[in-house]
Amino acid sequence: MSLPKLVYMANQIGKFFVSADRATAVAGIADHLRKFWDPRMRAEIVAYLEAGGEGLDEPVRQAVAELRSADAAHPAAGSR
Repeated sequence: MSLPKLVYMANQIGKFFVSADRATAVAGIADHLRKFWDPRMRAEIVAYLEAGGEGLDEPVRQAVAELRSADAAHPAAGSR
């Protein structure tokens, strides 16, 4: 999938949580990405964040960083 499409999709997920407090939004976005995105899509968005993450909304950036940290701590979890 193209990076612009992944950024768009991730930001759309973030918009769903716009009325939630920051911690709830970040956790909800990360949970959605973990549950519903293919591992390749998650790997691409994490790599994109590591390369600067231009265009990712702030709560989405934080959620992707959380995914990166969780996958680093538990590598097998990232392949689900």
